[in-house]
Amino acid sequence: MSAPTAFAPAKVNLYLHVGALEADGRHPLSSLMAFADVGDRLTVRPADSLAMEINGPFAEGLSAGDDNLVLRAAKAILARTRKPHAPFHLMLTKVLPLAAGLGGGSSDAGAALRLLREMLEADLADDELEAIAGELGADGPACLFARTVIAEGRGERLSPAPGFPVLDAVLVNPRAASPTGAVYRGFDEMGARGGAERPNLPDAFETAEEMAGFLETCRNDLEAPAVGLTPLIGEVLDTLRDEPETLLGRLSGSGATCFALCAGDIEAEGLAERLERMRPDWWVQRCRLGGDWI
Repeated sequence: MSAPTAFAPAKVNLYLHVGALEADGRHPLSSLMAFADVGDRLTVRPADSLAMEINGPFAEGLSAGDDNLVLRAAKAILARTRKPHAPFHLMLTKVLPLAAGLGGGSSDAGAALRLLREMLEADLADDELEAIAGELGADGPACLFARTVIAEGRGERLSPAPGFPVLDAVLVNPRAASPTGAVYRGFDEMGARGGAERPNLPDAFETAEEMAGFLETCRNDLEAPAVGLTPLIGEVLDTLRDEPETLLGRLSGSGATCFALCAGDIEAEGLAERLERMRPDWWVQRCRLGGDWI
């Protein structure tokens, strides 16, 4: 019998409006978050003790120790089920780059919470699971069930997103880390005053072109500080925005992954293939955004 496995899809911030630092040391935000059909995978097997192993193309440099969000999620749900010593072996296949603005750690933790709730037959409601995810990080609640949402507050206030067709896109990372904390410090030092307002969103978008046109009126307020700290991000953005298939080119989260929205799968495939030839040193991944992948 195959071991239970959960998918941890990449998160993409289609817009990200960030307010100034508040007294509690955090920033308010408003973001339209969509999830991709690419991501990590988590497998759980019975074992003699709780342990974790990481493989995959981006395993190097990722700790499997107590600071890993997957282990923290596992310990949190085991504590709530009063089975703190339940033995499991967690195998994370890391496909997404690290410190990439794709919510990888939060999505991995969400996969652990969903999978262990099912395996343990834990009597935990969705909102209880969401509270655990929120304790692990700002992206945790949104990444738990990987549904397209508008996230506000510190990321914990979720509301339904406008309807839109599944979007064909290309993700590009220059294989450079862009740590969230450093980017936010850069945002504060720049005196940025973007504001965490929600744009006046319609009920639905009919086409990728319509959605890209609207998103052009929005922002990612972390783009400028991220580029300042990691100039390679600016090179990726310039490249994407110069390509004919790109309807919208933008940074996701605090980076370093950027994305291009395209009109369809043919355009996304053509763009991805050309970028792979132009820059074989970059991580390039064609994907679809906005579907129900878990």
